[in-house]
Amino acid sequence: MDQDLRTTLSRIVEALDRLAPPAPADADITAAEAYVWHAAGHRLEAVSKVNRVELDLLQGIERQKETLLENTRRFAKGLPANNALLWGSRGAGKSSIVKAVHAQVNREMGGPPGPLALIEIHREDIPSLPALLSRIRETDRRFVVFCDDLSFDGQDAAYKSLKAVLEGGIEGRPENVVFYATSNRRHLMPRDMIENERSTAINPSEAVEEKVSLSDRFGLWLGFHNADQDTFFAMIEGYARRYKLEVPAEDLRRQAVEWSVTRGSRSGRVAWQFIQEVAGNLGKKLE
Repeated sequence: MDQDLRTTLSRIVEALDRLAPPAPADADITAAEAYVWHAAGHRLEAVSKVNRVELDLLQGIERQKETLLENTRRFAKGLPANNALLWGSRGAGKSSIVKAVHAQVNREMGGPPGPLALIEIHREDIPSLPALLSRIRETDRRFVVFCDDLSFDGQDAAYKSLKAVLEGGIEGRPENVVFYATSNRRHLMPRDMIENERSTAINPSEAVEEKVSLSDRFGLWLGFHNADQDTFFAMIEGYARRYKLEVPAEDLRRQAVEWSVTRGSRSGRVAWQFIQEVAGNLGKKLE
């Protein structure tokens, strides 16, 4: 390669470096209340405002609220606590309760930001979980690592790395970390995947055990189900009081029934969507 070509290539490289945006900086893990983990670059991004509702607005899941709240309180105080799997119906409040409990515990302990940070990791980034734990293992702060809608399909082997992190690895789960996950599936695997293992494996019982034992790594199982009509009304009326939506109770219930019928279910998500519809019709912002 002659000198002129080297010089030209060097100038091109320098120009591209100037055009490329700088890599985002890693967030200060002591400053924010919540973060999102980015597997690309192994980077934590601070969340300026967490999308959540207040704990007392979550109706019909009192036992689940109290159980998760007490587990999280113990963990925040440095006491033993369990990993938690919140499973069940879509829209029943699984992810909402995690975010609301985190905020409640931090308020009780002088936050925000408080002593307890919430880190969301996306399901597809689970293989990078060991890198995240290495990042936060030696810090003084305590962390709830949260994965929403966790599940595994087909030949997905990421569940093995999660099992090792939760309990079975050499290092194990750091003392300052607890793992909360939500899923529509109790065993995190679809039924047809489990049945396929039974029918094709040389040792069916061992193959199935390998798959379903992941959920056993969660010491706390909390089930969520569709609400009955009275609970659905309680959700609606609680939101209406909180946001001062002036609609007669009888009219509110009638509209809520019609709304739930068109959606084919009664759940916290459906109740919130209905309240947004009511507020929009009244010209009110939900603040």
